[in-house]
Amino acid sequence: MPGWWNRYRRRVRLRARRQYLLARAIRRRRALSPVADRTGDIGADAILCFVTLRNEAVRLPYFLDYYRKLGIDHFLIVDNDSDDGSRDLLAGQPDVSLWTTKASYKGSRFGLDWVNWLLFRHGTGHWCLTVDPDEFLVYPHCDVRPLRALTDWLESSSYRAFPAMLLDMYPRGTVSERPYLTGENPLDIASWFDPANYMIRKNGEYGNLWIQGGPRARAFFADDPHNAPALNKTPLVRWARHYAYVSSTHMLLPRSLNLVYDENGGERASGVLLHTKFLSTFVEKSDEELTRGQHYAGSREYRAYHSALQNRPQLWCPESVEYEGWRQLEHLGLISRGNWP
Repeated sequence: MPGWWNRYRRRVRLRARRQYLLARAIRRRRALSPVADRTGDIGADAILCFVTLRNEAVRLPYFLDYYRKLGIDHFLIVDNDSDDGSRDLLAGQPDVSLWTTKASYKGSRFGLDWVNWLLFRHGTGHWCLTVDPDEFLVYPHCDVRPLRALTDWLESSSYRAFPAMLLDMYPRGTVSERPYLTGENPLDIASWFDPANYMIRKNGEYGNLWIQGGPRARAFFADDPHNAPALNKTPLVRWARHYAYVSSTHMLLPRSLNLVYDENGGERASGVLLHTKFLSTFVEKSDEELTRGQHYAGSREYRAYHSALQNRPQLWCPESVEYEGWRQLEHLGLISRGNWP
């Protein structure tokens, strides 16, 4: 079959998929009840942050502070029936718009329907960062240049999206050895990472790179590395109404948004999301999520966590490296400045 015909069929198929995802998101908006809608305060050039969460009160003070300092102007958050005070904490923040829902996380495509709706309704025309409360964006020059410097450069370079590999961080001892306290910088505890041990392949259908590996692959999926969690993400996008996330922030539609790498021997600018899941709170969180059964593939990932945690694993190994900053990550090839001066 001619290559042009295959490309045409894929284009039609992905267009239909995108329209379906947007229709789902619009329908699922009815599940969201506003708690504090401050979207009228969003300025025309505001940089927005979108989050879906449940029971993250202990993490939220540092998370909000980190992204405010980075340059986020407004947070749009869906609280999925928290019972730990997260809702009250967020409702009192002047730069947060908050919605709540008791609907199924799994039934909303793991929160993506809710996020796609908020992006559709409020994100259009803005640079939008979509992250979890345990993810912290690091990009070249982030120590001296705010997020707006990055988005201004991306826009002037005609880039619509910015990729960031998920980099799992972990402590030197066992995960539960040191308690994580509210407001604490999680990197003060989980400061180590794997500098290598990553597998990369291209997704032919969507065009994105699929990255796996790191401590989760070797510690929790050692017998089944091809089912280890994906580490590729495109969290920062100049949003338009016809865009939609397909699977977490791993891939988007239209397909062109996933082409955030250079296939001709050069490099495009990229960052990382420092993933601080592995704190003392993780043990209780994994038990709760396994019981709820609201995650992908029958909560296969959380079953693997729960099984391994019974032996109090230590993710640190002799090859582990302690985090020092973005320049270290660039030296290791985990982020790139590309042609950003």
